[in-house]
Amino acid sequence: MGRTSTLALLAALTACGGEEGGRLVTRPLASDGTHLRDAEGRVALLRGINARVRGVFDVTFSDGRTPLETIPELTQGDCDRMRQLGFDLLRLPINWSGVEPSPGAYDEAYLQRVDSAVACAAASGMLVVVDLHQDGYSKEIGEDGAPLWAIQPPPTQLLEGPLEDLGDRRLSPQVQAAFRTFFDVDDAAGLQAAFSAMLAHVAARYADAPAVIGFELFNEPDTGSPELAAFHARATAAARAAAPAKLVLFEPPALRNFTDFIPRPQEPYADEGAVYAPHIYTYVFQPDQRAFQAATFEQLEGSVRAAREEAEALRTPLWIGEFGVGPDADEPHERWMQAQGQLHERYFASNAFWVWKEQSQGAWGLFDHDDATDAWTERPAVIARVSRIHVARVAGTPATIDASAPGDDIRVELVPGSATSAPHLVYIPERFAAAARATCDGADLALSRDAVTGLAALACTGVLVVRAAAPR
Repeated sequence: MGRTSTLALLAALTACGGEEGGRLVTRPLASDGTHLRDAEGRVALLRGINARVRGVFDVTFSDGRTPLETIPELTQGDCDRMRQLGFDLLRLPINWSGVEPSPGAYDEAYLQRVDSAVACAAASGMLVVVDLHQDGYSKEIGEDGAPLWAIQPPPTQLLEGPLEDLGDRRLSPQVQAAFRTFFDVDDAAGLQAAFSAMLAHVAARYADAPAVIGFELFNEPDTGSPELAAFHARATAAARAAAPAKLVLFEPPALRNFTDFIPRPQEPYADEGAVYAPHIYTYVFQPDQRAFQAATFEQLEGSVRAAREEAEALRTPLWIGEFGVGPDADEPHERWMQAQGQLHERYFASNAFWVWKEQSQGAWGLFDHDDATDAWTERPAVIARVSRIHVARVAGTPATIDASAPGDDIRVELVPGSATSAPHLVYIPERFAAAARATCDGADLALSRDAVTGLAALACTGVLVVRAAAPR
């Protein structure tokens, strides 16, 4: 599917969502309570990328303080390359401080920069999740998030860059006090009400945007489950009222990043267009890295399996909104990423890799940056970890999806009787294009790979195998 036909498909999917047969329907993707589905009824397994964008990820100050860090630009070349590598979704972090720098005053210039990032992704045939992002509550006391006026109690010290102590900032008394005030279930300070109004303003702006699938309510919320549930109810209502045809994506408490599970939810999430969006960083941020270095596939499986069980209890699709490791080329990093690639397929999870480009902090991402020339150079080993053969659209309900560790083959089996009339869409990286072969129930299939998107349309109601390696 080329860029023109991809955009035509997205445009065709912009009909208003609403109640159909008593169930909420969202566009361009909808939830069936377990999976995301496209307009043809196929299961969508999104392979996304996070990108912090200059002018959108708000870490600068107007009072002369040093910016916290340097954030890369997002060019059309970036978006085109994302799509070529198999990413079909951009998770776009935006900040409350950028949207509403003073109470009730929404910054149109900032929102136009968000518009530009959404347009960049759409022009490359990618979908977008608009992520209401924070790290350390606010750029004033942490890294990004709330405006100064929304920090209660008022901070005792305003901070600046360079940002070399984010861990300490997250745990600081003023950050912890700000979270306690914000997540007060009674919202005595009125901050959740203000946040929900801001969220509604953003959601209304993209309510009819063809590429935007939905809004992520709050990144890595630092609070307990009861407080978070109360916030989610308010924020979901605001987003749903402003954009009834879009998904609402929600995270568990940030503590899950370290515990790798939450207590099994006792009730479904109270919105049919909701998507559960945990992050997976098993062992990655532990001070003692011996567990990460020795991690086995079975140990890494626990967090992803638990995420699927949590999503089932919530009756939502599963989207891993962040996962990843640093760009180290050693075997533990390779093993961790290969396991995630296999596990996200096994448990029918959409995802978004952290991060596209980064020239600050740990310099994660798919590129090296040369400070002297401001040039970016691709990291082939990192790209190979995330640009894998995968099924982007499953032509029915998947019973099993089995992928190889290096991402050079995939096997898809459908639940009997669930096949759709539309074909599977399988992404094949350019490095595997010449060797890739497809079979359906063992019989060879003609395989034609689109040079722009890397997608191949394959009709198969039985067991589909796409392989660029010797049989396993």
